[in-house]
Amino acid sequence: MIALLLRMPAEGLAAAHYVTPLLVAVGASMVLNIAAVTVAAGAAPKDVQALDERDRAIGRLGEYVGFYVMSIAALVPLVLAMREAPYFWIANSLYLAFVLAALASAAVKIVAYRRGM
Repeated sequence: MIALLLRMPAEGLAAAHYVTPLLVAVGASMVLNIAAVTVAAGAAPKDVQALDERDRAIGRLGEYVGFYVMSIAALVPLVLAMREAPYFWIANSLYLAFVLAALASAAVKIVAYRRGM
């Protein structure tokens, strides 16, 4: 998707054929996430896989933060849709909102594990 954006002139972005690269980016993100979770679960010792209350609390905190980031970031595509912006900008801003929510959730979980709750 970024390669498409970098190759297009600024005035041609909204008219670009963005659907296929966007769907490929979404699909690749899902496949890579599943693969990463599978590899991490397989590499972890069996006795480590039991969750305790702290793990559940950290997971819940990360999901809460991700929810709030997504809720706020989803306002951008909503406003773009109300202003009847080109579909390109609506779709990509929604995708960016999902990415930001996932990154914020992961960052909060990592910080919570490193520094404690």
